[in-house]
Amino acid sequence: MFQTTIHKTVRCKGIGLHSGKKVELTLRPALEDTGILFCIESASGSSFLTPNPALVVSTGLATTVGNGRESVATVEHLLAAVRGLGIDNIRIDVQSGEVPIMDGSAAPFVYLLKQARLRRQAKLRRVLAVKREVLFEKDGRRIRATPYDGFLVDCAIDFPHPLIGRQHLAVDVRPETFERELSRARTFGFLKEVEYLHANGLALGGSLENAVVLDDYGVVNDDGLRFEDEFVRHKALDFLGDMALMGQPLYGRFEVFAPGHRLNNEFLHHLAANAGQFLEERVLRPEDSIRSSRPYTPRVEAIPAVA
Repeated sequence: MFQTTIHKTVRCKGIGLHSGKKVELTLRPALEDTGILFCIESASGSSFLTPNPALVVSTGLATTVGNGRESVATVEHLLAAVRGLGIDNIRIDVQSGEVPIMDGSAAPFVYLLKQARLRRQAKLRRVLAVKREVLFEKDGRRIRATPYDGFLVDCAIDFPHPLIGRQHLAVDVRPETFERELSRARTFGFLKEVEYLHANGLALGGSLENAVVLDDYGVVNDDGLRFEDEFVRHKALDFLGDMALMGQPLYGRFEVFAPGHRLNNEFLHHLAANAGQFLEERVLRPEDSIRSSRPYTPRVEAIPAVA
C-alpha cells in the first residue's frame, strides 16, 4: 500500500468557530514521509507544526494545536477527512489561527480534497498498529483499543436528552465508508450552552448553519437531522480526527464510550507514553489493501450508563 498526497493545491474560505471572522484554508501536496504539516500564517511570518498529542493546547469546544508561539483551532474535522480518505502527506496552510468550521461536518473538506484528487507516491505507507489490548478509562468514559487490520471505530454515547439517549455505531473506516457513514455528520450542542457561550464572547462563529442545536425537546434547525443517529456519527468523526494527532496513521479497533476531545487526547498521551508496550510500526505492502477491504460485523453488547 503506497503513500498518497493530493494532486494539486486547493483553497476555501469560511467562518472561524471561535472568532466568528472569515478565515482561509489552503491545502497543498507534500512529499513522501512528510505526514500532516500545518503552516500557520500570521503577521510575524509562517510557523510550521507537525501534530502530536503533546502539542494539543486546548480541547474546549474543539481541538487546538500549538507550539507555544502560534496555534490553530478546530482541526479535527479536516484531519478526519484527511485520514478518512487515506491521505498520508499534506500541507495545511491556515490563516487567522482557525480552520473554518464550514457546515460543522467533514463533508466540505471531503469535497475539497476530491477536487484536489489523490496521487499515489513512491514509498510504502507506514502505520502505528496496536499490538495488544489497551484500556483507558476516566470518569465513566472509556476507550479500548485492540489489534485490527485497519481503523475501526465502535462508538457509543448516552445523553439524557429525549432525541439522543443511547446510540451506537461501528464503522470500518475506508474512503467509501467514511464518506458515506461519517463525513456528513455535524457537530451538535444545546441551546442553553450556545446562548451562554455567545453571551461570554465564545464560539462567536457557531450558528444553525454549522451545528445541530437542540432545545429541551428536539432540534431547533429547520432542516432537521441528516441521520437519525447523527450525534453518535459525529462523535465517531471527531474521534477519527483526534486520532490523526498521533502523527502517523493508527491501525486498530477502537471501542469508545462517551468520547470527547479531552478524553481522546488523554488516550493519545497514554498511548505515546507507553508506545513500546502497545504499538508497533508497520510498513504496509501492496497486498495489504486487499486484506483491509474485508467487511466487518460489529459485536453488539450492552452500553453502560455514564457514571
